[in-house]
Amino acid sequence: ISIMEKQVLGSSEERTFQYQDSLPSLPVPPLDESLTKYLDAVKPFLNQEEYQRTADIVKKFENGIGKELHQKLLERAKTRRNWLEDWWLNVAYLDLRVSTQIHCNMGGPGPFIEHCWPPKEGTQIERACINIWHILKYWDLLRAEKVAIERSGDAVLDMNQFRMLFCTCKIPGVSRDSIGSYFKTESEGECPSHLIVLCRGRVFAFDAMHEGNMVTPPEIFRQLTYIQKRCHSEPDGPGLAALTSNERTKWAELREYLIELDPKNLTLLEKIQRSLFVVCLDDASPYATPEDYTEITRLGLTGDPTVRWGDKSYNSIFFSNGTCSAFCDHSPFDAMALITMLSFAEKKIIENEGKWKGSDKVRDIPWPEELVFTVDQKIINEIGRTKELYYEKVSDLQLVNYAFTSFGKALIRKKKLHPDTFVQLALQLAYYKCHGRPGCCYETAMTRRFYHGRTETIRPCTVEAVEWCKSMLDPSDSTYERLQLMHKAFAKHNKMRKECENGKGFDRHLLGLLLIAQEQGLPVPELYTDNAFTVSGGGGNFVLSTSLTGYTRFSGSALPMVQHGYGFFYSIRDDRIVVNCSSWKSCPETDAEVLCRTVFQCFQDMLQLTIAAQL
Repeated sequence: ISIMEKQVLGSSEERTFQYQDSLPSLPVPPLDESLTKYLDAVKPFLNQEEYQRTADIVKKFENGIGKELHQKLLERAKTRRNWLEDWWLNVAYLDLRVSTQIHCNMGGPGPFIEHCWPPKEGTQIERACINIWHILKYWDLLRAEKVAIERSGDAVLDMNQFRMLFCTCKIPGVSRDSIGSYFKTESEGECPSHLIVLCRGRVFAFDAMHEGNMVTPPEIFRQLTYIQKRCHSEPDGPGLAALTSNERTKWAELREYLIELDPKNLTLLEKIQRSLFVVCLDDASPYATPEDYTEITRLGLTGDPTVRWGDKSYNSIFFSNGTCSAFCDHSPFDAMALITMLSFAEKKIIENEGKWKGSDKVRDIPWPEELVFTVDQKIINEIGRTKELYYEKVSDLQLVNYAFTSFGKALIRKKKLHPDTFVQLALQLAYYKCHGRPGCCYETAMTRRFYHGRTETIRPCTVEAVEWCKSMLDPSDSTYERLQLMHKAFAKHNKMRKECENGKGFDRHLLGLLLIAQEQGLPVPELYTDNAFTVSGGGGNFVLSTSLTGYTRFSGSALPMVQHGYGFFYSIRDDRIVVNCSSWKSCPETDAEVLCRTVFQCFQDMLQLTIAAQL
């Protein structure tokens, strides 16, 4: 910003949301380009004959109904800054009727065990109050629009998702859910400022502001101690929060029933919806080391449902041994917004050595209030039934969260390789080794350089990747051949990532064309009913559901997209790669532990390849 502009702005500070109105609209890519990319992506899964059949279907689509649908999509895009936004929210999240708490939510462990806070009984409340306070400071910065704008190179990124970190909650509907978001910046007006605390089946609330000033860690300590003492000396509450883990229609009906039972219940539900976030005091003590986060991650994602509000955009879970975890509804934002906030808090916690160095003075603030719901025998029975179903489902989950510690980003970059592509290709090779065939894969690309942009799909299982995998498993191929093929696979993946980030992917485009057809009441085009569409992952059928969770100490995960699939999420640090892999035990073919260990072996194999090449 020039000196003159600074004077005009009245300050050198950028405001968090100041460029929202000038971000470019989400583009619609040319139809021929998208279809060419689609054909290329299905190739690894088809034999010559099948491929020819699909190519004919695509040609027919391009010259026929596809052309019409594309025109209609362009019309829609003319009147919207993001033609995908409301569609994506509905299709990817709000229309789902399964238990989204199990199948859709994301979560991850706090990395504090690596520095300030090793696991230690009796530290739950003191650590919680420091952690909460730093998150509250972030809320304060966000309200004042002082959170730094994120950029990719020179491009400003959309910051809208950050609004959803606070005061946001999904509300179940009989056929479609909705999102309630009550956050406001200071210039927009009043913002709710209370926290919800879940403990032993009970629900409490207290305000984070008192007489215009934020509560301090000693004051939060007083509030949480009060809640915990009461919960530990009195009978457990009904555990109403468990109901959020139901299938969506069931939860919507039970919510309606609760409101009919007593209108006061609606007031209490709204209080939870509007709250800043939910603090969960969990009695579990997960085992954890810097190399093995499995237990914290598993409990964070699938722990006691009576101390999680599954629909809340941010649940901050504190276990009794002072470890912690985040648990979030995925519909309002993607993981990077959360990780940015948590990294900010972590940095502050490290700066203060995990301690509170301010005043110990505790003002005379009101005690927390308990939110006592009116329940009857039917609701109590339903809570019991819900918990049974929940535990039955999550006991089927196999999940590992291990750190690969031989090397990380520093060495990979030194070899002039892109770290994310390095992990993706290792995964392709590992899947090929374990299953003897290519694994259709979904990797998240971020489209935040566009207005309200969220994600596009990168499909890492390319022809180039499969050629390389075959070469790695063929003893007659030379190191040189393998290396050549590996570089080709890297180049292809890097090109795809760049295209996707610039709005030139094809998956969201194809989805848009399908949704236009549905809105117009037209039959589903053959392109989408063709076997090639499904076996290559289309329509949510990706066997590998993956995402890079960034280059920080925070890693997180979600569960597999399909019954015979894997969730594979990873964060890449200078000296290590932390991998989070999940599968379902009831599927005999998949094994998260084996896949993860094989990926680690593939990391070594790939490094060896680059070393051998230099000899």
